[in-house]
Amino acid sequence: MKKKTFKISHKVIWLSSFFLGILTSVPKIAEHRFNLYEALVDSTVTFLFAVLIWYYNVMTLPAYSSRDVASGFSIMRLVKGLFFGILLMFILACLQQLLLSSINFGPIMLMFEVRGILVNITFYMFLNLLYQNYQNQQVGIELERTKSDNLGAQYELLKQQVNPHFLFNSLNTLKYMVESNDKHSVEFILKLSDFYRFTLESRKHDLIRLSEELDILTAYLFLLKARFEEGIDLTVAIDKRYHQSLIPPFTLQLLVENCIKHNVVSLDKPLHIKLYTEGDFIVVENKAQPKRIPETSTGIGLENINQRYSHLLNKEIVIAKGDTHFSIKLPIIHEDYHH
Repeated sequence: MKKKTFKISHKVIWLSSFFLGILTSVPKIAEHRFNLYEALVDSTVTFLFAVLIWYYNVMTLPAYSSRDVASGFSIMRLVKGLFFGILLMFILACLQQLLLSSINFGPIMLMFEVRGILVNITFYMFLNLLYQNYQNQQVGIELERTKSDNLGAQYELLKQQVNPHFLFNSLNTLKYMVESNDKHSVEFILKLSDFYRFTLESRKHDLIRLSEELDILTAYLFLLKARFEEGIDLTVAIDKRYHQSLIPPFTLQLLVENCIKHNVVSLDKPLHIKLYTEGDFIVVENKAQPKRIPETSTGIGLENINQRYSHLLNKEIVIAKGDTHFSIKLPIIHEDYHH
């Protein structure tokens, strides 16, 4: 995920450093024997030290990312900053001694180092206060964006789950089966009832067991078989050890529906769909046999699935288009990963 950088205005850095330099010259002005040159050199050294410490602390702040929010206060970063400040103040004090060679810097070197440490700690604490506030704002923004995206995704998912065309086709199929005294009519009604019961129950959850999702797919496939007969074939080859993994509800059903939407399904040209595992992915693959007049596609279905995987797992689905086959790879969600 793209990281966002925390920034401090250059104007704030330079103006605050200038003000600090002026502030350190106040004791010089109060002295009985005021020396303008000494005050200017002292202020300039403090100004340079403050500017460099500002930029060092800003550059060493960790970049914000949603997966590493609690980076906050770091003792190790503070210790490194203090060592850098002590070394920097020593170098600047030596430079000041070259400019003011008439002054004995031995006794007051400690005072410069103490001043540097105090300035360093003050800047570090102030920056971390601003940084924590920035983090809180970013978390709030991301939560609102995620909430908005999830609401939109759930709405689109619900619309697709209760597809009026699918319901219309299922009822027409049922009508034909009843009129022809088909012995599978009762089973068809039960499977249709199961499918919509699954719809009502599963839409309340972000994730369900893969075994439950396969039950939904079995009921859905039975309804499709009643309509297309041998025109559609689904092969499921998923190791049982993955049945307790998690998956967003109705993901497999939507992908199978997507296959039917974009491919020819007939007895002369049956549509073969394979469902299997490959590495750490569940793969839904179909033989590419596109319709002569393709249906209008908004891309909402695949984008809906991709959004849910992005929000829940911080991963994306993989879409592979070939000359003869089309496949979708879904990252397997293990329970210990998702907690």
